[in-house]
Amino acid sequence: MGDAFRVRASSWASLFDCAHRWEGTHILGMHMPSSPRAQLGTAIHAATAAFDQAALAGQTLRPVDVSPVLVDELRNPERDVDWHADELTRRDAERIGLQLVTRYCLEIAPRYQYVAVELEVRPWQIDCGGGTVIEIRGTLDRSRARQDAAGVGICDLKSGVNAVIDGRAKTKGHAPQIGTYELLYEATTGTPVTEPADIIGLKTSGVPAVAVGQIHNAREQLIGTDDEPGLMDYAADMFRSGLFPPNPTSHLCNPRYCARWRVCKFKDDQP
Repeated sequence: MGDAFRVRASSWASLFDCAHRWEGTHILGMHMPSSPRAQLGTAIHAATAAFDQAALAGQTLRPVDVSPVLVDELRNPERDVDWHADELTRRDAERIGLQLVTRYCLEIAPRYQYVAVELEVRPWQIDCGGGTVIEIRGTLDRSRARQDAAGVGICDLKSGVNAVIDGRAKTKGHAPQIGTYELLYEATTGTPVTEPADIIGLKTSGVPAVAVGQIHNAREQLIGTDDEPGLMDYAADMFRSGLFPPNPTSHLCNPRYCARWRVCKFKDDQP
């Protein structure tokens, strides 16, 4: 058996959006600067994680106590950011981010009793057959595990221009990542995940908004059944064959989001 393909847990869901794009970034090493809105998302998640980690440690913080975390992520990012990639300025990003972090801390976080925040997971190997192995590792990025009288469930923060639609967090397309996080949490802690996942949406366009939506039975999409394959089976076929199919209908099929776009013969570059 050869060396395993090491896959970050947080990237797993995007494999099923456009595998060709995913291969370019995570296997071929093709990179591009982050967009302003992506960096805003990173800053929001860093600040909210600092707030939740403090609460988990028994400390009481105010939103203003974690606002420097957000500001520092925007002013001193660890990765390249193309601040000309869209209309969002750094000043507007700070304003929107501070509003959303404050609303999260005051309106969303008090609803939950978290037992883990962005947990580092035990590496999990998937045997694809033919000597090919996938090893999923890293952290439950931007996610928390919550516990109440009914059991444990995953909470995942999603930010973006369409993260909240009609007063509800957008849940479409997030099930593969949630299912992966549920399986990884169980494998790492030995505690079963029995409750639906909550998607916590933070809308970064227009009037900033926060909302929650739920995903049920996410892992079933991944593991499948005796009669029907799951996404893990399709992923195994990709890695075993080395064929990562394109998806020109993806909303990420855009030069702003895909490092492979300029050399991809499958892209849809029509207006």
